[in-house]
Amino acid sequence: MKDERQDKALIFSSQEFGKLAMTPTKIADMRHRVQTAVGFVSEDEYLEIQGITREQSGDYECSASNDVAAPVVRRVKVTVNYPPYISEAKGTGVPVGQKGTLQCEASAVPSAEFQWYKDDKRLVEGKKGVKVENRPFLSKLIFFNVSEHDYGNYTCVASNKLGHTNASITLFGKTEPGAGWEKREGGPVEEVPREETQGQ
Repeated sequence: MKDERQDKALIFSSQEFGKLAMTPTKIADMRHRVQTAVGFVSEDEYLEIQGITREQSGDYECSASNDVAAPVVRRVKVTVNYPPYISEAKGTGVPVGQKGTLQCEASAVPSAEFQWYKDDKRLVEGKKGVKVENRPFLSKLIFFNVSEHDYGNYTCVASNKLGHTNASITLFGKTEPGAGWEKREGGPVEEVPREETQGQ
């Protein structure tokens, strides 16, 4: 297996696939099993990929044959490493007292590590009423009982050994369906101010 960083040049030789020496070699054909040959340069037993991208990760195959024996085929797996890219980070509206979740999804190889911040302060696992749930490509910030204090902007940071990126996500207030509204007799639906509880 070969690990390569995105945008670098990758050069294969038949030696990468084990001993394929069959003198004289009549055909040395190296090809990607899925991608087309766009961007590939092949000269005899070598294959050069300029500016390799993450889409070119996968299995590559080398086949060698001559007039004496049957073709010999070897394969190698190529993994293209790249820094995190946040593909989804959307704000969410949640009523006070309800459960709310902010999600941050990032693509990266190696997998990204996630951290959450609010007002430049890192949120750690175990904070009262808040849980951070991390998976290889997804992080969730879960609020079990949303309060006014929880509303605001949060920052999701995704990082690996090749770099890091961040995105701002907002948790905002949302009125529950039907709350604060009533039907007036003979008239349209209109908003009615809520009565404040005595002692508050």
